[in-house]
Amino acid sequence: MASFIEKRLSLYRNIEAHEQEIAQLRAQIAQLQHFANIGTVSHMIAHEINNLLTPIRSYGTLALSNPDDQALSEKALSKAVRNSERAAAVMESMLALADGKKQDRQYCELREMADGVFACLCRDFSKDGITVDLAIADGLKVFCVPVQIQQVLMNLILNAHDAMSQRGGKLSIRGFEHTDSVQIEVADSGDGIDRADLKRIFDTFYTTKNGKDDPSERRGTGLGLAFCKSVVSAHNGHITVESQPEQGTVFKINLPKPESGDA
Repeated sequence: MASFIEKRLSLYRNIEAHEQEIAQLRAQIAQLQHFANIGTVSHMIAHEINNLLTPIRSYGTLALSNPDDQALSEKALSKAVRNSERAAAVMESMLALADGKKQDRQYCELREMADGVFACLCRDFSKDGITVDLAIADGLKVFCVPVQIQQVLMNLILNAHDAMSQRGGKLSIRGFEHTDSVQIEVADSGDGIDRADLKRIFDTFYTTKNGKDDPSERRGTGLGLAFCKSVVSAHNGHITVESQPEQGTVFKINLPKPESGDA
């Protein structure tokens, strides 16, 4: 009898020790997940800032290459300064998003935000055989943190450009107003996306841009669309994608209108 009790006590002690070990492992996993989240956010911030630094460099190069054209140099440098200010605003906004801080939203003209993105890019899409159709009615507004939604548009526009850069095509940006939401569509006539890739297209670090024949040929980070989903979700909206190989891609964003008293 005594031996049986001792065995049961020993078993209880072992169970208790294992439970403590499991609790410690769970705490370590939570800490590692926190560090992983910090790493992911850092990558996303670097990705978005790089999107803005590229045109800043282009404007600076343009000014340096034309020292005798004062008007052109001043225009290029002025745009570089504006893009630098925009980059600072994006950085501040993304850090707040990463910290879970609530930022003030406002009603913003969708057409103006889209025009601002193209002005920032320092790209003439027509040189790549890409026509741009901005089918957004004047006065259509979305309730949002403007720099965040502009970065979403920038990512989708750059992805569309990449999908059509080899053979040209059409980029269409449309805006619709529904009873309780505003829908934004960014469509291209590019290469399209395989069905298998569609399931993971918004996953962090998953990209379809790297060479399939040579995986070492890295052209994408897999962060742009993950960032888009994160921002849209933070606005209580949702983003979806429709695509087929060789038939183009359509991204749809739905942002809810604020309820009475929220605006």
